[in-house]
Amino acid sequence: MPTILTINSGSSSLKLGLYRADDRTRGPQLLFRGATDAIGKPGGSLTITDSAGKALHHEDATHESQSSAFAHAAQKLRELSGTSPDAVGYRVVHGGPQLTHHCRITPQVLDSLRAAIHYAPLHIPAALTLIDTASKLYPDVPAFACFDTAFHTTMPPEAFTYAIPTRFRKQGVRRYGFHGLSYESIVAALETSVPARLVVAHLGNGASLCAIASGRSVDTSMGLTPTGGIPMSTRSGDLDPGVVLFLARSGILNTNELESLLNHESGLYGLSSGAQSGGAPAPGISDLRELTAAAGQGSATAHQAIAIFCRAIAKTVASYAAVLGGLDCLVFTGGIGEHSALVREQVSRQLAFLGVALDDEANQRHAATISQQTSPIEVQIIPADEAGRIAHHVQTLLTH
Repeated sequence: MPTILTINSGSSSLKLGLYRADDRTRGPQLLFRGATDAIGKPGGSLTITDSAGKALHHEDATHESQSSAFAHAAQKLRELSGTSPDAVGYRVVHGGPQLTHHCRITPQVLDSLRAAIHYAPLHIPAALTLIDTASKLYPDVPAFACFDTAFHTTMPPEAFTYAIPTRFRKQGVRRYGFHGLSYESIVAALETSVPARLVVAHLGNGASLCAIASGRSVDTSMGLTPTGGIPMSTRSGDLDPGVVLFLARSGILNTNELESLLNHESGLYGLSSGAQSGGAPAPGISDLRELTAAAGQGSATAHQAIAIFCRAIAKTVASYAAVLGGLDCLVFTGGIGEHSALVREQVSRQLAFLGVALDDEANQRHAATISQQTSPIEVQIIPADEAGRIAHHVQTLLTH
């Protein structure tokens, strides 16, 4: 049976998964996971675990790039597994208007990705570099691209159409949505019990929400790029377009500086930054765990940043209840969604008018179900499994 290597790269992290493609009724079976963090920063590490989560290898590992991190992790994974992959699957954040379904990577697909760089200049070049690096390590191995936008192709025009002239919409300016592999994994985890009216909140460094009707995406918070939607760790989320125009017209920032501002200096980081007594700017905090600790120690800016973040999440859930005609279930996933009891509590409290009633004790211990038994809306915590969905799609594409 073939083995499948999955590659999921973040801004400063890299996750690998090695799967055995079992019969299609069972789906791919996880063999090993590998994770490298703090890429491009000091203090990075590499950890490889087995299917049960037992650590088989751990080392301090500092890497300047995704490519060097991948080469090192792939070598260690091969040493531990004693095998090389028969197929490789990549998580690709954005494929532009031409690539909206998972597919085998060909020269034509690579050309389409290069042509779509301006849709996601922070993500597509990194994906292309990683694909090039891995293809040199596995030159004769079929490779597949699994797009985060694919899950959202079921959205109706009312959800993905922007109120701009047709000539721009024809160029592909529309809402695409992201975190699709995560949302799909939640639907797969719920299996036959997928509720008719479901909202999933994927909350991590990048954060978004999705309205899911009977297993199909009908609306989502991110838009043309992963910068839109709710505020995130360092991304602004939705802004009045006039804010960007003001900054550009005032000559304060050029295009590249605006891009850096909106993606790396905003969100929780921007909200929690301030001025020290001497007038020197104090750096912000992008990590929700550090923000929570600072708020607990009396930081007003940290407290407000968390409040703005939770308010935006609650507002989006409420709006999706309108889209869905009600709400049966709310699922939290992603690093923050799975581990921050504070965020879940604040969001749920603001949704009490819909009928959300949280079980405080269950929420504090991060139970699978954290709503009260009498709550008309079930609230769950379900870990995302993007790698499992990539392996699933690669197995499907291999057999077609």
